[in-house]
Amino acid sequence: MNRGANSLSLPNDLIPEILSRLPAKSIRRFRCVSKLWASIICRQDFTELFHTRSSSNPRLLIGVEQDGEWSFFSSPQPQSHYEKSSLVIADSFHMKFTKDMYPYYCKYVSGLTYFPNTRISKDGGTKKMWSPKDGDYKVRVICNPSTGQYAILPPDLNKNFDGFLGFDPIGKQFKVLVLSNRVSDELSFDILTLGTENMRWRNIQCPLPHYPHFWSGEICINGVLYYLTQSPVDIYDVVVCFDVRSEKFRYLNLNSDCPSRSWATKLINYKGKLGVINFEDDYDGGFPLKLCMWVVTDVVKHEWTAYAYTLRAENKVNRIDFISIVGVTASGEIVLANNIASKPLYVFYFNPERNTLQSVEIEGVRVEKKSVLYYYFVDHVEDLRFDVMKTTYAATSISEPEQSTST
Repeated sequence: MNRGANSLSLPNDLIPEILSRLPAKSIRRFRCVSKLWASIICRQDFTELFHTRSSSNPRLLIGVEQDGEWSFFSSPQPQSHYEKSSLVIADSFHMKFTKDMYPYYCKYVSGLTYFPNTRISKDGGTKKMWSPKDGDYKVRVICNPSTGQYAILPPDLNKNFDGFLGFDPIGKQFKVLVLSNRVSDELSFDILTLGTENMRWRNIQCPLPHYPHFWSGEICINGVLYYLTQSPVDIYDVVVCFDVRSEKFRYLNLNSDCPSRSWATKLINYKGKLGVINFEDDYDGGFPLKLCMWVVTDVVKHEWTAYAYTLRAENKVNRIDFISIVGVTASGEIVLANNIASKPLYVFYFNPERNTLQSVEIEGVRVEKKSVLYYYFVDHVEDLRFDVMKTTYAATSISEPEQSTST
């Protein structure tokens, strides 16, 4: 029997519709099916279609760091609190760095992750930022956990601080902002716009002297990058607001009741507005937790609205020290999770409007070593685009990269 005579061929205009509904890791493999499929997947209209469909189903991105090795997984975020209170979700593996990654300061913005202190072994042959501590070179790395690609950014020899990653949704540009290590009356910053023809670091002036508090993290909302710092005129902490598009700075005063220097304090995106959230346990041993949240209501007048909640759960967590605030989903659910290796691994979704707490057990995260840290990023949208640099690599080894074609 002639199998080809009985097989059905797909119309060319139907192929993009089918492929756009698949996960990114499957699409990467299907580029090898045929030249036609490869050309469809690399087209700009297809990558935009894929991104649009992925945006309707955001996921929870999970970074797993094991002795300097990084793996990324993702799980769907629960869509309804009317389901049973505890769900088990099997997640999908995206990519893995086999070595040379520093275990801290992984940052996430709009589908990309940023590692500001990545080591390259001296034998790698590429001279980057010299680190006298261990004899290796340090570089800044941008990677796309959906496609498994990464790019090494141009070196910036005059910097000490880790810096921030921001995204301009109007110009659709990513920018890396780094504090300069220069002595002057006005503290200056350097900035790098990704994806430009002649990508280079540019010095920009900041008329507001400050040193960022990196422990509370940063967040980019609607093209504005926010992070905490100490005010140059008094001892109180304030929020720096950096407009990614115009590259201008301004300050936002914090609510006076907000414990800005607590390790349990985190900047959040609460339904498109900047928020600051902090939690504390009512007694030793885990839940119940007291959540305090402040959301900006008037940026010009520096006005905030305060909220307070009490969370309870059924002995899913033994120690409060291991729980952290992950972020807030687009629907307004506050997400908490365990940063230290534990079995089973739970993520908690708290809906403040309904006062419901849903525990989700995550299955499928492969942990092979004892020293493990988890990093979580809410509302992750898979994206096939990765045009931050002309040369990109498959995420296997930073010191011996395998070149791949960027979509």
